[in-house]
Amino acid sequence: MFYGAMKIAIGSPLKAAFRPWVEGLENIPDDGPAILASNHLSFSDSFFLPAVLDRKVTFIAKEEYFTSPGVKGKLTAAFFKGVGQLPVDRSGARGAGAAAVNSGVAVLARGELFGIYPEGTRSPDGRLYRGKPGGLARVALASGAPVIPVAMIDTEKVQPVGKVMPKLSIRPGIRIGRPLDFERYHGMEGDRFILRSITDEVMYEIMKLSGQEYVDIYATAAKRQIAEAAKRAGEPPADPAADPAAGEPAEEPDGPQDKAQDGSDGPEDGQNQQRKREQPSGT
Repeated sequence: MFYGAMKIAIGSPLKAAFRPWVEGLENIPDDGPAILASNHLSFSDSFFLPAVLDRKVTFIAKEEYFTSPGVKGKLTAAFFKGVGQLPVDRSGARGAGAAAVNSGVAVLARGELFGIYPEGTRSPDGRLYRGKPGGLARVALASGAPVIPVAMIDTEKVQPVGKVMPKLSIRPGIRIGRPLDFERYHGMEGDRFILRSITDEVMYEIMKLSGQEYVDIYATAAKRQIAEAAKRAGEPPADPAADPAAGEPAEEPDGPQDKAQDGSDGPEDGQNQQRKREQPSGT
């Protein structure tokens, strides 16, 4: 009931003000579980997507948004619960990754929609970055739910980082793809190559839907590179705006072999990695 009230209070004005266009709504099932895997351009992604859907979508958010003390903390917690955010404890990488997976599986077991951002954080420059295999793939295999690729378009232009007022002249879009079935990989949750293959297949579909340039490193590594370059140039750091729905908070990290194979997120980031304009690997 609270979700419905918040959707009317926030979603209706959001649609009236920005008039988001949508393609592929027929790919969202009328009932039953499904995973909505989306690119991540803006904090507003978690508001625009639920606003255009009839069904409730649950995203995960860091626990701090639900446990802050005082009146402001209680209001913040009520807001995030109202818009369908689910708290996940980020204390410890492995614990947080497992908690995120368990939370997603629980949502899907209730026959609901679960939203996740495979990149793990917002894109720093509007391009599509490599998906992290720890959350999306594990939730898909553990739940057996179909994965629906989603492309958010131009949401980062609505309110760029550092800007207070949104641009009402920008009309963002949402493109929803056909469901992907990974039942063929059932029981292979422990195989990191399978997890990578599933993630890359989903990222490839998102890339086709969004038209974004694909960059074959993790967005977190790209953000570090950008921050280090700005520091060397003596520029102020970009505004670290809050990201309550990063999709995979403090995800279980890849092991040393994964990092070596990926060529990303390792100590040689700034020296050996090159940004590639190609489809995700494994497709």
